Amino acid sequence: MPDVDVFGALANPVRRQLLEALRDGPLPAGELAGRFALSRPAVSEHLAVLRHARLVSEEPRGRHRYYHLAADPLAEVSDWLHPFEHFWRERLKALRDVAEGEDL
Repeated sequence: MPDVDVFGALANPVRRQLLEALRDGPLPAGELAGRFALSRPAVSEHLAVLRHARLVSEEPRGRHRYYHLAADPLAEVSDWLHPFEHFWRERLKALRDVAEGEDL
Protein backbone atom coordinates (compact mmCIF):
# COMPACT_ATOMS: atom_id res chain seq x y z
CA MET A 1 0.00 0.00 0.00
CA PRO A 2 1.51 3.38 -0.94
CA ASP A 3 1.70 6.25 1.53
CA VAL A 4 -1.77 7.56 2.27
CA ASP A 5 -2.64 11.23 2.57
CA VAL A 6 -3.36 12.23 6.18
CA PHE A 7 -6.59 13.94 5.13
CA GLY A 8 -7.73 10.85 3.24
CA ALA A 9 -7.02 8.68 6.26
CA LEU A 10 -8.97 11.03 8.53
CA ALA A 11 -11.95 11.10 6.16
CA ASN A 12 -13.24 7.77 7.48
CA PRO A 13 -15.14 7.84 10.80
CA VAL A 14 -13.83 4.41 11.89
CA ARG A 15 -10.25 5.60 11.48
CA ARG A 16 -11.01 8.77 13.45
CA GLN A 17 -12.49 6.60 16.23
CA LEU A 18 -9.38 4.41 16.21
CA LEU A 19 -7.22 7.50 16.69
CA GLU A 20 -9.48 8.68 19.51
CA ALA A 21 -9.12 5.28 21.20
CA LEU A 22 -5.32 5.68 21.12
CA ARG A 23 -5.27 9.16 22.67
CA ASP A 24 -4.74 7.77 26.17
CA GLY A 25 -1.99 5.37 25.18
CA PRO A 26 -1.11 2.32 23.11
CA LEU A 27 -3.57 -0.53 22.75
CA PRO A 28 -3.31 -4.04 21.31
CA ALA A 29 -4.96 -4.67 17.95
CA GLY A 30 -7.42 -7.15 19.48
CA GLU A 31 -8.69 -4.61 22.00
CA LEU A 32 -9.07 -2.00 19.28
CA ALA A 33 -10.98 -4.44 17.09
CA GLY A 34 -13.27 -5.33 20.01
CA ARG A 35 -14.50 -1.75 20.16
CA PHE A 36 -16.13 -1.95 16.74
CA ALA A 37 -18.99 -3.89 15.19
CA LEU A 38 -16.63 -4.79 12.34
CA SER A 39 -14.65 -7.89 11.57
CA ARG A 40 -11.04 -8.02 12.77
CA PRO A 41 -9.80 -7.99 9.16
CA ALA A 42 -11.82 -4.81 8.48
CA VAL A 43 -10.32 -3.09 11.54
CA SER A 44 -6.90 -4.34 10.47
CA GLU A 45 -7.37 -2.68 7.07
CA HIS A 46 -8.24 0.62 8.76
CA LEU A 47 -5.16 0.32 10.96
CA ALA A 48 -3.05 -0.33 7.85
CA VAL A 49 -4.34 2.90 6.29
CA LEU A 50 -3.49 4.80 9.48
CA ARG A 51 -0.02 3.21 9.50
CA HIS A 52 0.62 4.19 5.91
CA ALA A 53 -0.53 7.74 6.69
CA ARG A 54 2.01 7.66 9.58
CA LEU A 55 -0.81 8.42 12.07
CA VAL A 56 -0.11 5.27 14.08
CA SER A 57 2.90 3.09 14.63
CA GLU A 58 2.86 -0.62 15.30
CA GLU A 59 4.92 -2.32 18.01
CA PRO A 60 5.12 -6.11 18.22
CA ARG A 61 5.06 -7.41 21.81
CA GLY A 62 5.19 -11.18 21.85
CA ARG A 63 2.12 -12.43 20.01
CA HIS A 64 0.37 -9.05 20.15
CA ARG A 65 0.71 -5.90 18.10
CA TYR A 66 0.30 -2.64 19.96
CA TYR A 67 -0.68 0.53 18.17
CA HIS A 68 0.57 3.96 19.21
CA LEU A 69 -0.80 7.32 18.16
CA ALA A 70 1.73 9.29 16.12
CA ALA A 71 0.65 12.89 16.54
CA ASP A 72 3.26 14.57 14.30
CA PRO A 73 1.25 14.14 11.07
CA LEU A 74 -1.72 15.75 12.81
CA ALA A 75 0.34 18.95 12.85
CA GLU A 76 -0.17 19.03 9.08
CA VAL A 77 -3.93 19.09 9.68
CA SER A 78 -3.57 21.80 12.30
CA ASP A 79 -1.41 23.90 9.97
CA TRP A 80 -3.99 23.56 7.22
CA LEU A 81 -6.89 24.46 9.54
CA HIS A 82 -5.15 27.43 11.16
CA PRO A 83 -6.14 29.99 8.48
CA PHE A 84 -9.79 29.02 8.95
CA GLU A 85 -9.80 29.64 12.72
CA HIS A 86 -10.63 33.32 12.21
CA PHE A 87 -13.71 32.36 10.19
CA TRP A 88 -14.98 29.98 12.87
CA ARG A 89 -14.17 32.35 15.72
CA GLU A 90 -16.29 35.04 14.03
CA ARG A 91 -19.15 32.60 13.46
CA LEU A 92 -19.07 31.40 17.07
CA LYS A 93 -18.92 34.97 18.35
CA ALA A 94 -21.99 35.84 16.25
CA LEU A 95 -23.80 32.77 17.61
CA ARG A 96 -22.88 33.74 21.18
CA ASP A 97 -24.14 37.28 20.59
CA VAL A 98 -27.46 35.95 19.30
CA ALA A 99 -27.79 33.46 22.18
CA GLU A 100 -26.98 36.06 24.82
CA GLY A 101 -29.49 38.45 23.29
CA GLU A 102 -32.31 35.91 23.57
CA ASP A 103 -34.39 35.45 26.72
CA LEU A 104 -33.89 31.79 27.42
